[in-house]
Amino acid sequence: MKCGGSTLAALPESFFEDLKQLQNNGMQPVIVHGGGPAISDNLTKLGIETEFVGGLRKTTDAVLDVVEMVLAGSINKQIVRRIQGTGARALGLSGVDGSLIQAQPVPNHAEVGFVGDVTFVESSIIHGVMDMGYMPVIAPVGVDASGQRYNINADTAAGAVASHMGVDRMIVVTDVPGIMTSAGGEKRVLPEVSIQQIEDMITSGEIYGGMIPKVRAAINCIHGDVQEVVIVDGSEPQVLSRVVHGETIGTRIVRV
Repeated sequence: MKCGGSTLAALPESFFEDLKQLQNNGMQPVIVHGGGPAISDNLTKLGIETEFVGGLRKTTDAVLDVVEMVLAGSINKQIVRRIQGTGARALGLSGVDGSLIQAQPVPNHAEVGFVGDVTFVESSIIHGVMDMGYMPVIAPVGVDASGQRYNINADTAAGAVASHMGVDRMIVVTDVPGIMTSAGGEKRVLPEVSIQQIEDMITSGEIYGGMIPKVRAAINCIHGDVQEVVIVDGSEPQVLSRVVHGETIGTRIVRV
């Protein structure tokens, strides 16, 4: 599952209790997290300018230092602490550790700097952590063979992790109830959308801004082994258990 950076601070304790329950029931959650608002806050405190290009943060050397400090440091450990506070077991990792998330520059790297696309995920590390009884919590910082670090969009990283692990479902935990559409002047959640519908909604402008990388990552993930991606609101009671048990909640993005 992917937990959005803007979502994490607002997630209720019940969300982490739900994670514990899934682990107790023999399921093995794997979390990839973002941390955008915390990165922006720390950049502001340090007087480092930041901008976004097409929903991706322009990442200079100075920005990259802060990205790694926040994602692999404070945010990652905050999530681990909250999970462990329920009595569950978690272990925090960065994509740099063991070259877990291997990356290369995105095609428009001249515009966005050290932002990376995932080339490979060393999924044996994740399986090893789970075999020891821990819930992996992964910060989306990638690395290449030369040791260069890359800021990886968390949605992109989560999609790549899910696909390389061969799982059939990825859950994207956000602060919105799903993909919305306007009908008769009212917004409603689409319970299910296809890849083509998403492309049409991006073209029409119904899907815009930070939601574009979310749905793009979902599409890329579905092109791998993953059959569906579910976008849900993390504040919904027992949202993870409800998705796992087949309840219609949020938006399912399906291959067809």
